[in-house]
Amino acid sequence: MLYIKRILTACFLLMCFTTVAQSQAKKVIADKIAAVVGDRIILKSDITNSILDIARQGGTVPENAECLLMEQAIVSKVLMLQAEKDSLPVTDDEVEAELDQKIRYYINQLGSQEALEEMAGKSIYQIKDDARESVKEQKLSGAMQRKIVDNVRITPNEVKAFFDKIPTDSLPFYESELEICQVISYPKASRDLEQYIIGEMNNYKRQIETKITTFDALAKKVSEDPGSKERGGQYQINRNEKSWDPIFMSTAFRLKEGDISAPVKSKFGYHIIQMVQRNGDDAIVRHILRIPPVTDDEIKQASKKLDSVRTNIIAGKLSFNAAASKYSDDESAKFAGPCITNRDGSTYVTIDALDKDMVGMLGKMKIGDISLPAAYTDEQGKKGVRIVYLKSRSEPHRMNLHDDYSRISQFALEEKKAKAMEKWMVTKLPTYYISVDTQTEAECPQLKKFAAERKSF
Repeated sequence: MLYIKRILTACFLLMCFTTVAQSQAKKVIADKIAAVVGDRIILKSDITNSILDIARQGGTVPENAECLLMEQAIVSKVLMLQAEKDSLPVTDDEVEAELDQKIRYYINQLGSQEALEEMAGKSIYQIKDDARESVKEQKLSGAMQRKIVDNVRITPNEVKAFFDKIPTDSLPFYESELEICQVISYPKASRDLEQYIIGEMNNYKRQIETKITTFDALAKKVSEDPGSKERGGQYQINRNEKSWDPIFMSTAFRLKEGDISAPVKSKFGYHIIQMVQRNGDDAIVRHILRIPPVTDDEIKQASKKLDSVRTNIIAGKLSFNAAASKYSDDESAKFAGPCITNRDGSTYVTIDALDKDMVGMLGKMKIGDISLPAAYTDEQGKKGVRIVYLKSRSEPHRMNLHDDYSRISQFALEEKKAKAMEKWMVTKLPTYYISVDTQTEAECPQLKKFAAERKSF
């Protein structure tokens, strides 16, 4: 059953928006039933168009992509059918949310809703209708996978056994990693400077409305948002996305197409927002961001405040985590904790993931040190002051149990989950009717195993 393990440990490449890939190919390949699983069918065109879609997105298409995707599709059907038998909850709202997310992805990739509709040869609503069943299948399949592995746990002995199986010459080498926590204070600009910025924003609005200039041109010239400046301040947004500032979102969705808001203050600074296009909860907007400057005096006041916090931490009157929760202006610290995280959520980061000011501070610190307050400018151009706690620092090393236990434990857990999935598949696959087209089976000899291992019906 090695083929099952390979399928389960590989990424599910099968995309649900085959209509997009199909349209891009300009010529629709005639449908042919490649396989039947229970009462569900897998079309040859589904697999072919999925490969086209992977290539369109710049992915690497392996030589055996067609066979690999067919295996994955069969397994996915089995998982989905079992999820239906077990009445696993996948709501219509969840399916719609996933559809909306995929639609937004394609719009962002292609530049506009119109471009997507033109390439697909159909409206957004038709694209969603065509993809809805596939998305529901993916959600059910995922729910079944989670149910199978939810109760899988790992023991310290299993972690050690996993590590001992790795050949010494295959152990990965890790650069120095650090755990760094911080308390951040963002000084508030004076009221006079805020009023000045508001006056500037009102002037920008008048210039656009009187056609002295365009929103796009003005955003490129004066906006302080590095994420949208070069696009003329444009963003694709969705009302239900939680990552956006709520004031920004509520202001944007009160606008009619073409309207420009009055200056509005978010956690990032002051904005004027233009509604470009809206379709239900999805919208394209433009904005101009201006950040009121803070003075040296305001920086000094923030530094004084954090110096007092640092003194209390060192004296044992306050833990660093409690200080961050109470005093930090970094919103993520109140929920995820004060330590810097990398993309996978780990608190272990390499030096190249840090800003240059942080790197300079750490060069003078020992493990357990808390820095003096230091001024800096964040990625959004916002000036702040922070104290930094160096929690741990590893030396460059090869993987070992002492330094990398948590990482090895996760690897071991994933392997155990894969084995649980494999065991489940060995048990369940024979209980489902699986029939593979003769030509498809000839092209993909590994598919014969499905037929060989199922029971007679």
